[in-house]
Amino acid sequence: MVNKDLSIEFLGVKFENPFCLSSSPVGNCYEMCKKAYEVGFGGVVFKTIGPKSYYIDEVSPRFDKLDKEDTPFIGFKNMEQIAEHPLEENLADLRKLKDEFPNKVLIASIMGNDEKTWEELARLVTEAGADMIEMNLSCPQMTSHAMGSDVGTNPELCKKYCQAVKRGSKLPMMAKMTPNITDMCEVAIACLDGGADGIAAINTVKSICNVDINKYVGMPIIDGKSSISGYSGKAIKPIALRFIQQMRDNPKLKNVEISGIGGIETWVDAVEFILLGASTLQMTTSLMQYGYRIVEDLKNGLMHYMEDKGVDSLKDLVGLANKNIIPAENLNRDYIVYPQIDLDTCIGCGRCYISCFDGAHQAMEFNKETRKPFCNEEKCVGCHLCALVCPVDAISKGKIKVKPNRKVDIKNLSL
Repeated sequence: MVNKDLSIEFLGVKFENPFCLSSSPVGNCYEMCKKAYEVGFGGVVFKTIGPKSYYIDEVSPRFDKLDKEDTPFIGFKNMEQIAEHPLEENLADLRKLKDEFPNKVLIASIMGNDEKTWEELARLVTEAGADMIEMNLSCPQMTSHAMGSDVGTNPELCKKYCQAVKRGSKLPMMAKMTPNITDMCEVAIACLDGGADGIAAINTVKSICNVDINKYVGMPIIDGKSSISGYSGKAIKPIALRFIQQMRDNPKLKNVEISGIGGIETWVDAVEFILLGASTLQMTTSLMQYGYRIVEDLKNGLMHYMEDKGVDSLKDLVGLANKNIIPAENLNRDYIVYPQIDLDTCIGCGRCYISCFDGAHQAMEFNKETRKPFCNEEKCVGCHLCALVCPVDAISKGKIKVKPNRKVDIKNLSL
């Protein structure tokens, strides 16, 4: 049995492993967070605590999902706001969790609507025993425009609120970023200038998952109407990874500590976030599908990966892939890699032929009698769409051709 040390330090706080509940329905109360600790999560971000005066009134139903063919849960739409329990109850839950699990990391997510409430909330959660604060600057479905993602797109406001939190607490603090913005870096820099110690990225993406084509209304339907709200799940992983990479590319953010969020379902997803620079990992949608027990699979897979790579410390993996993601104009365009077809594996379905003929360069030919494909290299540009649509992975990288008048040593190519 592989047994690796998964502990990692983030913002000066040691986590026994990088896996945490994110601030969301999965960490809504003492009982839920207690169970997460008991099954092995390294940390919990308690669902966002708001001002005492802000009343949370939720809709019903409040969730929707995006599927594709036989895949039932590509993306998830959530219309919930912040914690609906009274402020005193949330603070009592924090105190109880810290009393019972003193060695587990407890992160308090907070959201104010002005400087005074940000500062006050920071003070209150610190007194309740939190180890760290996460500023929720990014919830996309708040009913107040003084809160959530409307704030998170304003660098000046984010800086001011970060300063307020720092006046209220000396705890390590991370600012949670909204992806509903073109460039996250400007806001992230403003948060650091305001005193944030790290960044959490990303929150959910504004969305309409589905429209009922008979009732002419978005989903879910609430008394004949719907609204735009946050999209999460596996489908937003590429967006999250993009924003994390862009922060790592920015000279002012290249060393910032990041808590990664967005579509983490498997240990492979977790490793991808770590390799792009995340030290801790937050999860919601996958837990809503599979339950807290998923953490055992995540930890086991991550330990086996570390063993395979000869890595003893998780921190040694953080950011290893950043240097290999470069501007598009700097990519090597001197060669073509032709597809190689394993005819023994091929099942003759014709997917590669149809996709190439209708969606690429008409390079894949198909023998209707033998039901086997053939690549016409005179037409092929090496896009490898054929390999991506093949249902049995019968197509791989094959022969390499150097483009005319180009110079490249194909023996040293890294493919």
